[in-house]
Amino acid sequence: MTLKAERQYKITQKDKETFNRDGYWISPKLLDDEQIARLREAHERIWSSDFDGDGLSMHPVTVSSNPEALRKLDNGWWINDEVKKVVTDPLIGELSADLLETDEIRLWHDQVIYKPGIGDKVTKAGNVGWHQDYGYWQCCDTSDMITVWIALQDTDLTNGGMMTILGSHKWGLIPDSASFFNQNMEELKTKYSDGRDWVEEPCILKAGQASFHHGLTFHGSGPNRTNEPRLSVVAHVMKGGTGYRAGIQRHDNIRHLGPRPINGQSFANEYFPILYKR
Repeated sequence: MTLKAERQYKITQKDKETFNRDGYWISPKLLDDEQIARLREAHERIWSSDFDGDGLSMHPVTVSSNPEALRKLDNGWWINDEVKKVVTDPLIGELSADLLETDEIRLWHDQVIYKPGIGDKVTKAGNVGWHQDYGYWQCCDTSDMITVWIALQDTDLTNGGMMTILGSHKWGLIPDSASFFNQNMEELKTKYSDGRDWVEEPCILKAGQASFHHGLTFHGSGPNRTNEPRLSVVAHVMKGGTGYRAGIQRHDNIRHLGPRPINGQSFANEYFPILYKR
């Protein structure tokens, strides 16, 4: 369970101003040390295909033969109880609802991300390219979505912590910004800055803290220069009533609307659970 003091945290006007100005906001510590430990154990179980319940993972759980390769799994909540508790937590929903100034928050999907430590090796294997999350989510009829990136250890640039581009959510959707897997950070910076004010800011988090960033905020991360993996659990959330935009872009979540989704149909069933509703 989350700590009682932080359980009662409410978004302030200053928090909203920070989020609206910068495109992201860092929370107080939301998870206690026992929950962090259980989530780190959940990582080990997921990557060894030890699942809770009788469900199947959204995609096959694969671990690359390259020990330096990033691991990423969508919808870990389907197969792990600890991940489910966190990414469907009403507190995450309430904080997101207040930042987006809306009355309902649903889960879009989650991610379980493992970035190996590479020490002093010279490689781009652990890089996450500069990208906008909404670049992948254009099947949704609003970009007002939030990514809640939860650190499972103290995280900064030494272990591959995330960096955001301040105010980039105000640029709108930039063409070809679905570039998570392009590991050439400098090439992407040149492509996307294009005369814009490109200001990189690291998200420095203590274990149990989370970064809440807007679906249009450019972000990425460099290599983990330690000898320990960087672990995180991520909740991607959306406003209640977010609907399907037909014919724009394929996303695996569309199939969860049924065999014949209709333009404007809300992502509003058991695959997209309600986290918070006023």
